[in-house]
Amino acid sequence: MNSQPAIGIIGGSGLYEIDGLTCLSEHTLNTPFGPPSDSLVGGVLSGRQVYFLPRHGRGHRILPHELNHRANIWALRSLNIRWIICVTAVGSLQEQYAPEHIVCPSQFYDRTSRRTDHTFFGNGIAAHIGFADPISVGLRGILAGTARELGYTVHDGGTYVNMDGPAFSTRAESESYRHLGFDVIGMTNLGEAKLAREAEIALATLAMITDYDCWKVEEEPVSAQSVISHLHHNAAAAKRIIAGAVTRIPAEPNWPEHAALDNAIMTARPLWPEAAVAKLTPILQRFLAN
Repeated sequence: MNSQPAIGIIGGSGLYEIDGLTCLSEHTLNTPFGPPSDSLVGGVLSGRQVYFLPRHGRGHRILPHELNHRANIWALRSLNIRWIICVTAVGSLQEQYAPEHIVCPSQFYDRTSRRTDHTFFGNGIAAHIGFADPISVGLRGILAGTARELGYTVHDGGTYVNMDGPAFSTRAESESYRHLGFDVIGMTNLGEAKLAREAEIALATLAMITDYDCWKVEEEPVSAQSVISHLHHNAAAAKRIIAGAVTRIPAEPNWPEHAALDNAIMTARPLWPEAAVAKLTPILQRFLAN
């Protein structure tokens, strides 16, 4: 594991083309949970070590329900990443959130079906993380503040409902989510947030709105083509925000998320199976030193 805490960015494969990124390196990692979505691109941005992971693989080859979130987050944690900025395309469920606006969610609602894949624990080590506030308040504030200063329309807070996909919502589903008061809908971010919390990584999200899902009947329902039409603008915005935000992230990982396991692990240390410990060494390292 690298000694200096680093910053991870999960998003589209073009994000590592940020202006000012130097000392580029590529890292192909194996994990106990299988391969990550792709190799990670490392670099130095504004004096900070960062690593980029294309969520769906270069060329967008992996569907949302095929994502190996455990491998992705394990790989990032093995590089001593203690903050993750997620960039993700979402549909708007509320009139005031328009395409090309940005939402920095504060909450999630889980509509996924692969929840057993959203934890590192089990196999002899039981842990239950606190997840009442699933997004890092400190990192969310940095992202929202940077976006606002750069002139983007940003909504600080809101609920992201995570569906499985790969098909988009039916109108009945979209209307149901709207009336429940959810703000945006996507297919990827909740598993990342849960696993990052277990890995004691502070995570926040730039949810980039591309469409109105399908509830807004006076507009065309969401399609892959309509999403792509807004992606280039959103990618350019994300690059600018990330470049500004990394300078504001502290050097020392001392936020509450960085100690999320302190009161989460139920199984006494002498009972931890060696095989389970070996799989989770990057995550449990500070407990193993004692």
